[in-house]
Amino acid sequence: MADGTAAALDHVVVNVLRGMDEAAAIFAALGFQLTPLGRHSLGSINHLMMTPGGYLELVGVPAEGKQRQEVLDSPFGLNGLVLKSDDADATYARLAAAGLDPSPPVAFSRPVEIDGRALEARFRTVRVPTARFPAGRVYFCEHLTPELVWRPEWLTHPNGFVRLDRIEVTSGEPQVDAAGYAAAAGVNMRVTRGGAAVALADDFAIDVVPGDRPRFATLGLSFDGLDAIAARAAATPGADWTGPGSDGTAILAIPSLDLTLACRSVR
Repeated sequence: MADGTAAALDHVVVNVLRGMDEAAAIFAALGFQLTPLGRHSLGSINHLMMTPGGYLELVGVPAEGKQRQEVLDSPFGLNGLVLKSDDADATYARLAAAGLDPSPPVAFSRPVEIDGRALEARFRTVRVPTARFPAGRVYFCEHLTPELVWRPEWLTHPNGFVRLDRIEVTSGEPQVDAAGYAAAAGVNMRVTRGGAAVALADDFAIDVVPGDRPRFATLGLSFDGLDAIAARAAATPGADWTGPGSDGTAILAIPSLDLTLACRSVR
């Protein structure tokens, strides 16, 4: 996101801590195509599930070696909402001017092998304090090498996954918290019957609803039809599939990851 323009979604993070192998096996069984295991210079590991827009990330820490304290200190499960930045310095200045107390940009990288070549994917991120967004981590990511992340061979999934649609956030003060997300994203919020909503520049929605505690509760995904993901969920131990209901939404729960996915068809 360039300074002064509305932000789009970059990615959403599921923190698996030291359970990366188990988490990756579940998502692979469900028909998501995972990128090869990445190792960040900060001391974290990841797999990505890419779409042409925002992507889903599994993040954790390795069993040995340097371990990223930010990941270890973050709650297990769905806990990261990451917005795009075209210029981390400009994003930092804008967030500071808005009174959101951002941390200065942090640069890091991870090795990537493309067509037998050893390359380096590089990033800069700007974080907003957890106290301002108690439901989960909110930060911005500038991709310095996007061509090493959005690769054509990683954009197609056997289960038909095509995009991320929304995240449902529970809050004791939905309108107050939604106003914070809107300020961070540089967009307006709207009051809804159930709470408040924020639509990012790419129509990804942050729906803030009443709840007993602040948390990222549900992630909405779209698929090119639900038959493939339903069949894979039925065959995957630890995956619970319900629906779809009258609104066309099916719920995929993965209790071992404390994760709830709301699945819809684009057809």
